[in-house]
Amino acid sequence: MIVVTVEYVPGYEIVETLGIVSGSIVNSKHVGKDIAAAFKTLVGGEIKGYTELLTESRNAALERMIDAAENIGADAVIGFRFGTSSVMQSAAEIFAYGTAVRLKKLEQ
Repeated sequence: MIVVTVEYVPGYEIVETLGIVSGSIVNSKHVGKDIAAAFKTLVGGEIKGYTELLTESRNAALERMIDAAENIGADAVIGFRFGTSSVMQSAAEIFAYGTAVRLKKLEQ
């Protein structure tokens, strides 16, 4: 699956637009990580537990979006973006979205 942030795929022609596809996940860390993060904010620096959480969440949202695109027969997702929203304290939604398309390789 080709996933690009631009509105085209170099070397390909878009032959069909299949529609918007998305994937999302709502995740939170356990209380122990929240307490450690609170202490870390006092001294500054990276909060690794949250960095790991967000990386895992982005990957899951991306994979879910790709699955949605494959399920409708897409070759690629163009205009790909990530978004976030706060669901509740210590829980965030990460969502991935873009436009599913079918492609034809351009002859060179």
